Amino acid sequence: MDGAAFDPWSPAFVADPYPAYADLRAAGRVHWFEPSNQYLIPHHADVSALLRDRRLGRTYQHRYAHEDFGRTAPPPEHEPFHTLNDHGMLDLEPPDHTRIRRLVSKAFTPGTVRQLQAYVEKLAGKLVSGLVADGGGDLLTAVAEPLPVAVIAEMLGIPESDRAPLRPWSAAICGMYELNPSAETARAAVAASLEFTEYLRELIAERRARPADDLISGLIAAHDDEGGDEDGARPTRLTEQEMISTCVLLLNAGHEATVNATVNGWWALFRHPDQLAALRADHSLVPTAVEELMRYDTPLQLFERWVLDEIEVAGTTIPAGSEVALLFGSANHDPAVFTDPARLDLARPDNPHISFSAGIHYCIGAPLARIELAASMRALLTQAPTLRLASEPQRKPNFVIRGLEGLTVEL
Repeated sequence: MDGAAFDPWSPAFVADPYPAYADLRAAGRVHWFEPSNQYLIPHHADVSALLRDRRLGRTYQHRYAHEDFGRTAPPPEHEPFHTLNDHGMLDLEPPDHTRIRRLVSKAFTPGTVRQLQAYVEKLAGKLVSGLVADGGGDLLTAVAEPLPVAVIAEMLGIPESDRAPLRPWSAAICGMYELNPSAETARAAVAASLEFTEYLRELIAERRARPADDLISGLIAAHDDEGGDEDGARPTRLTEQEMISTCVLLLNAGHEATVNATVNGWWALFRHPDQLAALRADHSLVPTAVEELMRYDTPLQLFERWVLDEIEVAGTTIPAGSEVALLFGSANHDPAVFTDPARLDLARPDNPHISFSAGIHYCIGAPLARIELAASMRALLTQAPTLRLASEPQRKPNFVIRGLEGLTVEL
């Protein structure tokens, strides 16, 4: 099979990709997909293994020039996006990834995240109270979006008065993560990259002059306690560009998945009234419900890796210089791992979904995302026990980052 069932630009596929994933899994473990020049990997075991395989990487530029890797350099006009994107730890490999993640992880220790829980729960309650006072509205704009944006902005130390552009900047930049983004998408991403970079450059300068109790100030002051490379050649602080890229990554990754997991999750609950009724009757199901909803309709459907050294999957040689598309949504519906995967089961006891990735690029903010998702769910269950769908939602046309245009609800 050549991936013919896989059509990420088809509205019908975007609306429900899971039957096509089942066809891909049944047809084999690896499929060449000509339109995006990628090998599709649909099985859980393979996706999980390749996420941990150091013969693959999020970048190749630590080892190869574009030409040596058989690739073409991005157009010069895209440079602002790539400068911003390529200095964030998500798109770096060791040793730079190791150094930056070690510094950033100090802000995401279990203790630090637990300290945020009261703030997250209070904010979730306040947002849901507003939705209830209005008699309903768009769950996306009223609760799902403002909660994680406010939390990560608060952590970074971005003033409330400056937060309005954060979500539009993020949406424009994340458009570049779709397969074969259009020229218009690229222009929007470049413009957002320039504006976001300039804003953060000014904010970092301000924090250098007047440090505060926030993550940006912490990153400015942070040292890598374990030092640099053995030869001492690599810096043990973040460069200014790394700091800017890290802040953008934390903002984008720190809310995109949570926003989409929230609306995807409630849309799934409205379509499965028996499961919603069980959740309303027993709020202790919230932790497993969060995991199951992330598995059932995965907010990030695909993650890409470059093949740095030749690999073999199920007898198919994938040469160095290739790109693999690891299909998270398919892996999370693999019947080899999940019993009756098409069934929503909020009490599912064994749920090794890979919605937060795996390996060295496992989501550093996963514990915070779980707290946010649980907090908004509990607030909605408590304050809006009769919440129901007011109108059929529309899917966003994006495939990779999966979400809804909105989710209109009423009480």
